Amino acid sequence: MADSHPPLPRDTASLCPVCLQRLPARRVVTGEKVEMVKECPEHGEFRALLWQGPPDLAGWNRPKLPSRPPVCFGESERGCPFDCGLCPEHGQHSCSALIEVTSRCNLRCPVCFADSATEEESDPSLDSLGHLLRLAREACGENIVLQLSGGEPTVRDDLPDIIRLARECGFSSIQLNSNGLRLAAEGQYAQALREAGLTWVYLQFDGTRDEIYRRLRGRELLAEKLRAVENCAAAGLGIVLVPTLVPGINDDDIGNLLRLGLAHAPHVRGVHFQPISYFGRFPQAPGDEHRLTLPHLLRAIEEQTSGLMRLEHFAPPGCEHSHCSCHGNFLVQDDGSLKPLTKPDSVCCSKPKPAEEGARLSTAFLTRQWAAPSSAALPRPPAASGCGCAGNSLDDFLERVRTHTFAVSAMAFQDCWNIDLERTRNCCIHVVTPQGRLVPFCLYNLTSASGAPLYRGK
Repeated sequence: MADSHPPLPRDTASLCPVCLQRLPARRVVTGEKVEMVKECPEHGEFRALLWQGPPDLAGWNRPKLPSRPPVCFGESERGCPFDCGLCPEHGQHSCSALIEVTSRCNLRCPVCFADSATEEESDPSLDSLGHLLRLAREACGENIVLQLSGGEPTVRDDLPDIIRLARECGFSSIQLNSNGLRLAAEGQYAQALREAGLTWVYLQFDGTRDEIYRRLRGRELLAEKLRAVENCAAAGLGIVLVPTLVPGINDDDIGNLLRLGLAHAPHVRGVHFQPISYFGRFPQAPGDEHRLTLPHLLRAIEEQTSGLMRLEHFAPPGCEHSHCSCHGNFLVQDDGSLKPLTKPDSVCCSKPKPAEEGARLSTAFLTRQWAAPSSAALPRPPAASGCGCAGNSLDDFLERVRTHTFAVSAMAFQDCWNIDLERTRNCCIHVVTPQGRLVPFCLYNLTSASGAPLYRGK
């Protein structure tokens, strides 16, 4: 019950959307609605919707003890968020390090946060990427997830060389963030990336209707997306479908996306939803109708899957800040039914654990879950008993959990209107900048209302 939870901390810190100066901020609770309220002496008051339950925000909490990153490439001089390096004030280790291997892209998406370009631009050399990979290895260790991103990484013909270089630097879990166009067009390209050492693909996949792609990506893409899935599956790559969710465009397609992912399991390992964040030029504050909060998403999942996945099947994260994400894991049984595996215990009053432990467990789960199952572990005929699970022994059950778990998650990225510095200090997804610093993902991509960046391009 909501009244059994500790009161929600009201005070935090944020930034002015206009000038990006640090401001005190408050979380104001009105019924089930939680807003951030902040006031800049020069530019006035701003309000942004953060949460609209159920579940109740005060109960959506997993307390952690801050863990200073083992290596810091910066000192705290001006204070958070202006000294990212990471600086010693950061409270979480890295579970994922992202390196942008190009700023070029073969799409021009209205919702792109990276300001990618279609024109020719110089890409970082293999030598410079090797330097950044070694810095990331030094700061984060070998057991993190390395994300190769952009732009669109596959526009580089030497992407297999980059993957091999990352392997040589000691990274064993390598993720490609891709729109999938080249993966669809070249039948053997996914196999070449797999042979170079790629582990899985985070595939931009916004919906099951071409109308959605026309509005979000500029043209019809569904057939190409499905070919990319087929080619990655044939190559033995794990696949995660990653929809950007925009209210009024594809928030009615959430259930269809999940059903499509399940239809392609176990090669598709899960769906990772990303409700839109308003990076770029947005002179006016987004209204409540433009926000898709985590509770909105969880309720939509339950409604659009007719209760196959329910709100109580999901839990707050163990790595990043509790308000940043949600996750639920499901065992796909032979008869098509789902067995929920996530236990959303009442964690608000549990004993706080070191944040470092959450990062370690999160990395271990991602490495185990997102990679494709071996061919020997792919579907077998249903058990004669009709129980829905092949085999009756404990070993059979554990093997099926390993290979047929379908993960559903979401990440609520922040923009200049709702940025909460308490959350960014607990971020575990860090961009390795061209200057060799580590910056929390939301801060690296943050822009003012007029489009001025806080970090990107500086």
